[in-house]
Amino acid sequence: PASRRSAPSRQLRRRSAARLRPGTGAREPGPARPADGVLLRVDPVLDVVQRRAARDPPGLPTGAVVPRRHRGVEGGAAAGADGAGRAGGPGGAGGPGALSHTAPPARRGSRIQADLGLAVSERIIAEVSRGRFDKEIDPEEVKHILASEVAKVLKPVEVPFNFGAEKPYVILVVGVNGSGKTTTIGKLGSIAATEGFKIKFAACDTFRAAAIEQLTVWGKRIGADTISRPQGADAAGLAFDAMKASQEDGTDILFIDTAGRLHNKTYLMDELDKVVRVIKKYDAAAPHAVLLVLDATTGQNALAQAEAFTKVAGVTGLIMTKLDGTARGGILVAIAEKFKLPIHAIGVGESIDDLQAFDADAFARAIAGLDDVA
Repeated sequence: PASRRSAPSRQLRRRSAARLRPGTGAREPGPARPADGVLLRVDPVLDVVQRRAARDPPGLPTGAVVPRRHRGVEGGAAAGADGAGRAGGPGGAGGPGALSHTAPPARRGSRIQADLGLAVSERIIAEVSRGRFDKEIDPEEVKHILASEVAKVLKPVEVPFNFGAEKPYVILVVGVNGSGKTTTIGKLGSIAATEGFKIKFAACDTFRAAAIEQLTVWGKRIGADTISRPQGADAAGLAFDAMKASQEDGTDILFIDTAGRLHNKTYLMDELDKVVRVIKKYDAAAPHAVLLVLDATTGQNALAQAEAFTKVAGVTGLIMTKLDGTARGGILVAIAEKFKLPIHAIGVGESIDDLQAFDADAFARAIAGLDDVA
């Protein structure tokens, strides 16, 4: 097995071909629509562009006083209650999809309903606006622009996960309660076992008896030993014992589960810090990988999680789970923009085969609501 570690995990790479298609446990991408606050809607993007066009018509500096002839009319003889007759609005000269410097401020809210982050959202709006005054804009064109801009952010952090040559290769898995850490460990362990590695699990989530039982079941399923202690035992001491046992019996890869903890609870994060320090006391180079598991439905709170866990545990890569529902995981874009952390994989279901290698282009298209995720 040691001679095969220089190559990325073949199982994870092979599954990436399936991406987010039906049959993999993921929801087939449909038309753009709000979904748990993580999907950027096309209409609000057009609203923002129209607002800016109305505020700053061509030839006028940003913030200049706009002459009355350039301003949108909110009523009176020039327009009915529904806005008919406005230039650039429904029934106006520019048509319903045109962007015009005479377009009025939109009545609907112009908030971009996504967790893409301000910087990325601003770039998308600027790209949609560029060179499109008095022109029709097809919503499909907006989707393609969105997908392109998102892919630009995600492509540099699309990194296949590799099992390193160290023995044992120690993988610490962290995250908040319910993010899917234990299930992710089981799936990664299954991939490693399939490739012929000797696997060991350390059930260091000693706060929940269910977590210990769950990891033990995963271990039996893939033929991996699981080291555990009774509920309430010292997690750092268990991690040290697992390191020692792995060294003695020739384990290739050691996965260390940790208790789900709120990133804003100092005493809980201190306990995680203790686990990391104890691991390093046994092997200064370990843990060799620290994977932060994020729930796709979390939203903006995931930014705070990434910052806190990176500070305490030294996160080396991300895995996003629970993409088998309506959530599109747009927060990954904001995290990639801010922290530049490698994104290794996504989880699209509960079964062993539902962990897929991260594909930036496919993910971007799914966020944009493009039907052909290919």
